[in-house]
Amino acid sequence: MGKKFFEESELIINADGSIFHLHIKPEQLAHKIILVGDPGRVSLVASHFNEIESEVESREFRSITGRYNNKRITVTSTGIGCDNIDIVMNEIDALANIDFNSRQEKENFTELEIVRIGTCGGLQPHTPIGTYICSEKSIGFDGLLNFYAGRNAVCDLKLERALLNHLGWSGNMCAPAPYAINSDKELADRISGNDMIKGITVACGGFFGPQGRQLRLPLADPNQNEKIESFRYDGMCITNFEMESSALAGLARLMGHKATTVCMVIANRYAKEANTGYKNKIDDLITKVLDRI
Repeated sequence: MGKKFFEESELIINADGSIFHLHIKPEQLAHKIILVGDPGRVSLVASHFNEIESEVESREFRSITGRYNNKRITVTSTGIGCDNIDIVMNEIDALANIDFNSRQEKENFTELEIVRIGTCGGLQPHTPIGTYICSEKSIGFDGLLNFYAGRNAVCDLKLERALLNHLGWSGNMCAPAPYAINSDKELADRISGNDMIKGITVACGGFFGPQGRQLRLPLADPNQNEKIESFRYDGMCITNFEMESSALAGLARLMGHKATTVCMVIANRYAKEANTGYKNKIDDLITKVLDRI
């Protein structure tokens, strides 16, 4: 059987040989990748590099490749949400594993190591503001992975069913269809070390209603957060809300890459506290990830 040919409408390559959204060329991508949401945080990560090799910016996607203690690393911003993670993950996988000249998959697969550094909302008394959380498992309320073949083979179906029953979403046509996915165990253990909490992260499809925040619009289920906070599975609880970890873990697992997410808690929903002056402290988390990736 011949190799699959990727048509121009499916794999869009810019005139300069770069991938459509990220504007990165294959030779500009390192095999160790740090993802951040905020384009401004790319410079903060790269400020620790010993040398800068390339810098590219397109829309919300900003990328810098350089070296940190003899490790070649690319740091890329994704913007907010699982939809953007879908773009970034598919494009970096294409950069690593598709020949842009022949538009065919490369003979040898390249495994990428991807760590997302972000911020989140803590959901438990033991996840106060300033806590570092590594997502051992992620649950996607966004539905992204349900569009890809093979999702059942990589997801924790028992966890999905337990959560559906706990939230009362079974049989509800208007409720999300969550998917539950494990981070890469070796990578999560290495990155989290002995100074981060590991737990279950829920990736939401929005910042307000999907995370139980109510401004002028009333919520479909005002008790949703209390249900999520009380959920238990194999001795684990849901530790935090954010908006990207499930898509990253799920797509990485389907593609054959290693990925995990680490976040700093900047709001604790249980204690109803928030800290917007977190930017200095997150540099400590960045340094830990750079040392361990």
